[in-house]
Amino acid sequence: MPVADNIIPVKTSLGAYDIILERGAISNVKEYLNLDRKVLVVTDSGVPKEYSQAIASSSKAPYIVTLEQGETSKNINNYTLLISKLVEYGFTRSDCVVAVGGGVIGDLSGFAAGTYMRGIDFYNVPTTLLSQVDSSVGGKTAIDFMGIKNNVGAFYPPKRVIIDPETLKTLPNRQISNGLAEALKMALTHDAELFELFEQGSVNENIDIIIKRSLLIKKSVVESDEREGGLRRVLNFGHTLAHAIESENEMKNLYHGEAVAIGMIPMCDEKVRARLIKVLLKLNLPCEISTVDAERIIKACRNDKKLQGDEITLVYVPEVGSFDFLKMPFSQYERMLREVI
Repeated sequence: MPVADNIIPVKTSLGAYDIILERGAISNVKEYLNLDRKVLVVTDSGVPKEYSQAIASSSKAPYIVTLEQGETSKNINNYTLLISKLVEYGFTRSDCVVAVGGGVIGDLSGFAAGTYMRGIDFYNVPTTLLSQVDSSVGGKTAIDFMGIKNNVGAFYPPKRVIIDPETLKTLPNRQISNGLAEALKMALTHDAELFELFEQGSVNENIDIIIKRSLLIKKSVVESDEREGGLRRVLNFGHTLAHAIESENEMKNLYHGEAVAIGMIPMCDEKVRARLIKVLLKLNLPCEISTVDAERIIKACRNDKKLQGDEITLVYVPEVGSFDFLKMPFSQYERMLREVI
């Protein structure tokens, strides 16, 4: 049977699921999700209540848990809270968890769903641009532990992902820019045409196209390498430096996409870098960090999961739309970092 234009199927050995990309999908969520059971709706204080209420009103037995907004909520205490709520409300293997929010809520909720009773159904309804183009797809779930991002988690794909671009209308411009950084990452490594759209076109007028093309890239990569053993590492482009920046207390004022924007700069050929910086400025994304202790950032980079011994494998963009995996001594990467720190 032909696949509808608004459905992007993802097929992996861990499980097949559909991404529904449709304006107004949250209003028709009962059409796409099996909510005729107990449903734990997990959201945060920054998400408009109308979105979680739309899920709850379509559910047979809804329970809403609202966490504080921000990366600091992705911790073991909130993981314990969600598991305790599932136990308290008598959830069984036939019930489900629905994440309504950004990447923090999706990662945390997915990890709770994947570990409760060895796994119950999990649906992801991302409401930020960053989570729509990236983190909601691929099955990576996690919490941060002992100050290190995503170092406790599991691969647990959702049963379905609902992406409604209408939710972006409630986001501040800075959050839109934050998400565009991840779409830009996809363009730099895989899609020269998409990068040219960023350079020459209107982002607002083409936001649905940007989301879809980013999702198609993510789908292709995930299907080829679901457990990040090879190709999927390309999705970490710019993230080694980004995660180090995020781990430093004085840099908590930067969003994830803003940190990724900075992280991509040293990992591009000089000509690509010049084009990238122009686009970052157009998208109101940062191009440098000035008030930061370089030694602490470099030390934090050593916590990266890609470091083996004293060597690290990183993604490098020699020209727009392509990439290489470069294995190098950490000392060489350190020299590249000092160009932007």
